[in-house]
Amino acid sequence: MRIFLQQIFLFLFVSSLFAQFQEEVNPPENIKSIIFKGEKEDQFPVVQIGEPVFLEFDDLLANEQDYYYKISHYDYDWKQSKLLKSQYLSGIDNQRILDYENSYSTLESYSNYKLTIPNNNVRLKVSGNYILEIYNGSNELQFSRKFVVYKDLVKVGGVVKRTRDFSFLNEKQVVQFNVNASNFRLVNPKKEVKVAILQNYHWPTALYNITPQFTLGNELVYKYDQETSFFGSNEYLNFDTKDLRAPSSAISHIEVGELYEHYLFSDRFRADRPYTYYPDINGDFVLRTLQGTDVSREAEYTNVHFSLPYSDAIGLDNVYIYGKHNNYALTDENKMLYNEVNGMMEGTVKLKQGFYNYKYVIQRDDDQIDLNTISGNFHFTENTYLILVYYRNFGDLYDSIIGVGSANSQNISN
Repeated sequence: MRIFLQQIFLFLFVSSLFAQFQEEVNPPENIKSIIFKGEKEDQFPVVQIGEPVFLEFDDLLANEQDYYYKISHYDYDWKQSKLLKSQYLSGIDNQRILDYENSYSTLESYSNYKLTIPNNNVRLKVSGNYILEIYNGSNELQFSRKFVVYKDLVKVGGVVKRTRDFSFLNEKQVVQFNVNASNFRLVNPKKEVKVAILQNYHWPTALYNITPQFTLGNELVYKYDQETSFFGSNEYLNFDTKDLRAPSSAISHIEVGELYEHYLFSDRFRADRPYTYYPDINGDFVLRTLQGTDVSREAEYTNVHFSLPYSDAIGLDNVYIYGKHNNYALTDENKMLYNEVNGMMEGTVKLKQGFYNYKYVIQRDDDQIDLNTISGNFHFTENTYLILVYYRNFGDLYDSIIGVGSANSQNISN
């Protein structure tokens, strides 16, 4: 009996650990080019309730197989909320995606799928955190993506400043902001209100559990330094394959086999080099092609070849190509291998034609991800910060989102 109770306790303990933070599930190798956004060019949807979200992806199996979608509601800490599905959805999910077409005259065949929410079958009833899950015809989860729905009930204003910590004066940025509740009544804001701050829409480095520093009437003020600081990182590297046959400032040469092969110029370590500003899209990618008018069906897939000099900073750790194109995941496809002949770390990724941001990250032996050893950290770096304001009144069953704000470091001040 004691052993049985110990097993139950262990199961509940492990389950609680896994329930702490719901991670996104990344797709199998046949699913590529996942675009999930709202009406704005964001890396994931941040929409007011009633506004549409759009999903698009390709299946390289190209056999028009069936895919289904499910929607789940989550609380501030990304644990599944206590709401019944009927309390956050109007209609029924688990519907088949009906909008799909096959590629047209491309070397790599694929089926392109599109989904819009709300649609005739389902719409969202409450604000908060959501996860969209895509299943195949065998009810196997293929991938999932996070999105947030908010009501514009409070105003959020923010600025980005240099840190006051002299140890990181040239490396960190600090987000300071205020929440103006106006006519929205807050009785106990330190318990009712929670915020999350994301740098460049990147969930893994988001900051949580930051209480108001003080209040001024109906205004909550967050003027922290260390508590709301982020490493500045560096501008992302980029390349553009919209023209299959034309090399560019980033592409050294092109070869043609079963697919087009785009070889990028070798990159270099930037941590010890002076900061240089050039516009990026903060890790995102945009699909586009000059070889057709319908990028969803006529854009080609090409093999893009990356290279980076090996150095002692890498050691025996693993190096990955990192960006929104693979949802910032560390996979075998994005892993770089050492070439003994030329002393370079090399990697090849199959990508649809378009403009891509990327950088290199290191996974250490303890599985920690070192985001900036190769690219460096600079307080000058242009970053976008998203501020999400959550609210739960006494007795409520879920965390709603009552306001969204943003700040950009382009006009960083001391």
